[in-house]
Amino acid sequence: MNLEVFEVGFDIPAKVGMDISEVQTPSLIIDLNTFDNNIIKMKEFVLNNNIKLRPHAKMHKSIDVAKYQIDEGGAHGICCQKVSEAEIFVRAGIKDILITNQITDTFKLERLAKITSKELRIGCCVDNNENLINIQKAAERNNSLIDIYIEYSCGANRCGIKSFNEINKLIETTKKMSNLNFVGFQAYNGAIQHIEDYKKRQKEVKNTCYKIKELKAHFIKYSPFITGVGTGCFDLEVLEDIYDEIQVGSYAFMDAHYSSLKHDRKINNSNNFENSLFILTGVMSKALKNHAVVDAGLKSIAVDSGLPKTINSDLEYIKCSDEHGIITDPNDILKINDKILLIPGHCDPTCNLHDWYVVVKDSKVIDLWPVSARGFSF
Repeated sequence: MNLEVFEVGFDIPAKVGMDISEVQTPSLIIDLNTFDNNIIKMKEFVLNNNIKLRPHAKMHKSIDVAKYQIDEGGAHGICCQKVSEAEIFVRAGIKDILITNQITDTFKLERLAKITSKELRIGCCVDNNENLINIQKAAERNNSLIDIYIEYSCGANRCGIKSFNEINKLIETTKKMSNLNFVGFQAYNGAIQHIEDYKKRQKEVKNTCYKIKELKAHFIKYSPFITGVGTGCFDLEVLEDIYDEIQVGSYAFMDAHYSSLKHDRKINNSNNFENSLFILTGVMSKALKNHAVVDAGLKSIAVDSGLPKTINSDLEYIKCSDEHGIITDPNDILKINDKILLIPGHCDPTCNLHDWYVVVKDSKVIDLWPVSARGFSF
């Protein structure tokens, strides 16, 4: 991308060669050294455990990050959550995409069927027979082939079905469709990814995986491929030896919430990932004693998983409004225009609030990556 056509402070937060202290705030920062370490650690994990890696691109929404994960990180493809999001990556040359969601709207199904090709493998999740029929119609009209993953409700109580009889009917329907290819099951329990207590999380993983083992055994004649798993407990889930593929996303960046979860580091040397994503924010007021006001608020940081953390233990981000954040500064060490790095509580929605990643190595800006699929939620 030709960054020269952009203007710092207007439509881009920095330019290559700048010191991090010169970057316009608030902005997303990727520490490249840490990011690269996270990518390599996950590559080593999947190789050591003989499992496929399909990272979730809804986390970063970036073509550059997705290609890095494929070229350097051992990923064979990516996950997306929406059709328009998937189209961004298809147009960028990504060849293997699973939409881990139900696509039911007939207009969206037409778009899905149109983006498939002989060079591109694309799939989606289903939990409804009428949806299957409509996917087949769209695929037939567009002479395309779509991979089908039946979503199994294994604990999140969101999408998916539990009844083996209903699942069998969906498989049989899929098998009759000339433009659909039954691959296996989407089995992702998002609820267990965020359990803070390690022992409880371990127990819930075993409960979830027991259900999936029963599912796999019941439909063994179809040799179903099992995909799922998230950053919160992928180490435990992989140990259960039922998954063929993992869909971890946040491992590349991490955030304050996932970083707070306790793990047994003896298990496959896993989940020793570090924060590589930050919000750079600037001090705009010191009118309050022992406090500082910064320019990163709700429009820059998602707080659904809690407020961001500071990397300085003497400072605490305690409150935010649309454009402002309040930081306790008990020793009054901050001055106007000081820059502070914050760790977002939840990386996914935080990334979707920004247009650019500022990629930094040793405090110098070395690149800028667009948040390519920001806002593509159709």
